[in-house]
Amino acid sequence: MRKLVYYVAVSLDGYIAGPGGEYDFYPVDAEMGASLNAEYPEFVPSFVRPHFGMPADEPNKRFGTVLMGRGTYEPALSIGVSSPYPHMKQYMVSSKLGRIDDPAVELVDADPLGLVQQLKKEEGQDIWLCGGGNLAAQLLGEIDELIIKSYPVVAGSGISAFTGEFRPTLFAPTRRAEFGNGAQVTWFTRA
Repeated sequence: MRKLVYYVAVSLDGYIAGPGGEYDFYPVDAEMGASLNAEYPEFVPSFVRPHFGMPADEPNKRFGTVLMGRGTYEPALSIGVSSPYPHMKQYMVSSKLGRIDDPAVELVDADPLGLVQQLKKEEGQDIWLCGGGNLAAQLLGEIDELIIKSYPVVAGSGISAFTGEFRPTLFAPTRRAEFGNGAQVTWFTRA
């Protein structure tokens, strides 16, 4: 069975982005980027791969599907990129966007939980939950693993990693890596 994995960057106070969607306050580290890009090349949008010295056709290693909310999709769309991950099957969840003018991205305007339950039954590589916090909270019961990039910065306010009802859910750490910028990446599985 395919797994749903939420891979996301967070501040020390649990925000994935600032109040206006900002994410440029995370301290950059070349070693961290190189390590994660080598392990998960599919997480690098195709339009920025040349910037990281990656071939555009770098094969996926673990994930074949990406699921993202409107707030996660819109930054690429705002710069004219309607299909940020053409190397994966792309789903964008939004009840407000209305339509997407790119056949490579499928709009899901209702029942993301049902979609994930169906995708998990299909053959193929795992499913990456790219964000955001509202979608992650809706799908919490289906998240099998977390990969959390925790940066040593306090945001103060913004978009929470999980924006939803109070629902304590245990995960167990399975691996951790630390980098020169003070960031840690921790891998968790559902406890």
